[in-house]
Amino acid sequence: MKKVVNGLQAFGKSLFAPILLLPIIGLFIAFGNVFGNGNLAQYVPFLEIPIIQNTGKFISASAVSILQNLALIFAVGIPIGLAKKDKGYAALTGLVTFVIFINAMHQVLELAGRIVPAEAMQLSGQAMVLNVQVLEMGVFSGIMLGALVGILHNKFCDIEFKGVFAIYSGHRFVAILAIPSAMILGALAAEFWPIAQNGITALATGIKNLGVFGLLVYGFLERILIPTGLHHLVYTPFLYTELGGVAHIGSEIIYGARNIYFAEMADPAIKVLSDTVNWDARGLSKMFGLMGAALAMYVTADKKKKKMAKAILFPAAFTSFLLGVTEPLEFAFLFTAPLLFVVHAILTGTGMMLLSIFGVHAIGANGFIDFLLYNLPLGTTKSNWPMFIVVGLLMAALYFIIFRFLILKLNLKTPGREDEAAAETNSQEKSTTKKVIPNGPPAELGATIIGALGGSDNIENVDNCYTRLRLILKDPNAVNEQVLKETGSKGIIKSGNNVQVVYGLNVKSVRDQVDQQLGGI
Repeated sequence: MKKVVNGLQAFGKSLFAPILLLPIIGLFIAFGNVFGNGNLAQYVPFLEIPIIQNTGKFISASAVSILQNLALIFAVGIPIGLAKKDKGYAALTGLVTFVIFINAMHQVLELAGRIVPAEAMQLSGQAMVLNVQVLEMGVFSGIMLGALVGILHNKFCDIEFKGVFAIYSGHRFVAILAIPSAMILGALAAEFWPIAQNGITALATGIKNLGVFGLLVYGFLERILIPTGLHHLVYTPFLYTELGGVAHIGSEIIYGARNIYFAEMADPAIKVLSDTVNWDARGLSKMFGLMGAALAMYVTADKKKKKMAKAILFPAAFTSFLLGVTEPLEFAFLFTAPLLFVVHAILTGTGMMLLSIFGVHAIGANGFIDFLLYNLPLGTTKSNWPMFIVVGLLMAALYFIIFRFLILKLNLKTPGREDEAAAETNSQEKSTTKKVIPNGPPAELGATIIGALGGSDNIENVDNCYTRLRLILKDPNAVNEQVLKETGSKGIIKSGNNVQVVYGLNVKSVRDQVDQQLGGI
């Protein structure tokens, strides 16, 4: 079981490379809409100038083209996340493998006489991928091939041959294994993908038939899995595959909630965003719900400790509201009051359900900055974003009332309500522990973190996601959590040999300093 969890965590981590790239694409689409969308021109006259309108449309249309090539992005990005070394070679092998896969599938379809005319492709489940006509697999093909290449790379990239065969050692041997594997998988996909597609369609239909309750379950699972790092495995299929919806936009069929609203943003012919946008409304709890939770924890803090609670809660809540980065605030109560985290997960799903019930169709995936950039250029018809704010304020009130009630009723130990004995212990530990400034000299900070992780010999792999340092350790019990907190850590999560240290938005700087001390792993 431990191996399964470790494998899922590693796979979830590998999804970060492509997933974190896509919101950047979305921002370019939104930026293009600011200049190319006629709604804002009514209020800002200079936007009516043709060259500005055309520039906006140029930016938006150029960025949205990536949606037709998402499978390739995943095929290249996942090996980067999975590979423990030589990530560039892993990515190149992923690219080559994907190209061979789609051409192998095309050859099987052509030999079997199953290639249909262009006008019949959509009805027959076929599409053009890199100008090759294949079965429409969406991002599933890229995810499958990326995972295959990542596994082969880690297992065989260090293999060495002698003599005349030495040239085929290392990453070249990985390619030797990956290429025929891609051919076989392409042939199998041509025969069996329609069966898998029918299963996915049935699953999507089942979720849709759950109605608003499906959003409740989805929102709950996505949030409750945050501590494990497996939440990416919940939302990724809904954002980028048929599970999150199917839409016919322009001349293309678009799969996945996020892909759909990106395409709708860039298409002026679309007058109202699809309701599938609510599968990506995870920002409701980030912008509004957690603000109410932070306020509840602050008002229930002991009077003598309110200043300390304010210093912990308010910056974390502000980060969550503006940027959608929730870990600094969630980890403030996750371990001391886990019941509140369960309630938080339930309320996250409840909020998404309410958005659907009230017919809200606004883009709210992350923080308030993204919310404004995405929705304001669309106007209040295409995106009824004021209703999103109304529901958000309702959720903030619910969070505040429920959190305050539970904290007082159950005497939960949220920030500012710790026992005096625990506070004294922490004070003594801090007084006897050398304080490490998080943004101090790289040598000092990197060396301190490595020491707190059990030393360089205890570290097998170092990586990071948006907010966490993700490590594989030989002995997780050797971790000194108190010292890690002194370096700025907001929390530590252990699962088998996988250890996640939450640092927030500066995690990339922390990772660089650790790598510098390790000399690369």
